[in-house]
Amino acid sequence: MKYSLYRFYFCSSRIHLRTKIDTMKKLFFAFFTSVFIVLLSSCSDKISNNDPGRLVVRVTDAPFPIDMIDSAAVTITKVEIRKTGDGISDGNPFMVIFEDTVTLNLVDLRNGIVYELLDIEIPQGKYDLVRLYVDNASLKIKEGDSYNVKVPSGQQTGIKLFIEPPLNVEGGLTSDVLLDFDLSRSFVMRGNLNNPSDFKGFIFKPVIRAVNATTEGKIAGMVTDTAKIKIKNPVVWVKQDTVVQTTVGDTLGRYAIIGLLPGTYSVHATKENYDTVSFSGVKVVEGNLTVQDFILNKK
Repeated sequence: MKYSLYRFYFCSSRIHLRTKIDTMKKLFFAFFTSVFIVLLSSCSDKISNNDPGRLVVRVTDAPFPIDMIDSAAVTITKVEIRKTGDGISDGNPFMVIFEDTVTLNLVDLRNGIVYELLDIEIPQGKYDLVRLYVDNASLKIKEGDSYNVKVPSGQQTGIKLFIEPPLNVEGGLTSDVLLDFDLSRSFVMRGNLNNPSDFKGFIFKPVIRAVNATTEGKIAGMVTDTAKIKIKNPVVWVKQDTVVQTTVGDTLGRYAIIGLLPGTYSVHATKENYDTVSFSGVKVVEGNLTVQDFILNKK
């Protein structure tokens, strides 16, 4: 996007400067307008079909249970991407777009906050699959123990994530992919955390979405009670037949769920000792924010 905008600005400012040199020559206005259109066309034509596009990959999360977790960390070592195949499973080879070691505390990536993992140039084309290599995952309980969790196939073969919808990378333009961890469903608690003799730690079954962020929208709002008191760390989730994404709001009752494809959702909010409140028919529009507030009743 930066390349295209730069070329457009360069061409248009040239015309603007020429017209300001002699404002009295109004008879030539039509001529200058024609030249302006020609120059704009030439700028567009000079962007080669072979120019690479830019790919930005960001990471976000919705951890669980937030009021008991001090940190939820994942270590990413490699990311690969694949062009759309020809109908044969894995018919196209993967291209490595990131190979390093970065550890993210996903507790910090809530309510619309993202971490930019990479920003690179890649060849034009349609891409439909990301393979994410996660070396390690761990949870630290507040005022408690830390738990390292095995990541099934995460280090050896990678976690395959289909991009929804597939990503069209065009020359001179920037495309975004959001890797959305849902730890509210990824970390499965074994036993009862409040009963040490019964608690057996966690199992990690990663629930991650790869979203074409170029087409995304988001839902955000505030959760309060009937006395207009902000509810700390409310649980909010959106559904389209099944659960799409879950998040935990902040200490001021604010929440945000990003990376949602355009469409109609039901949105739900709850908190321990409160009823669950739901809204149906909530519309998400590409590139827009939908505001949905909640008022919860105490049980």
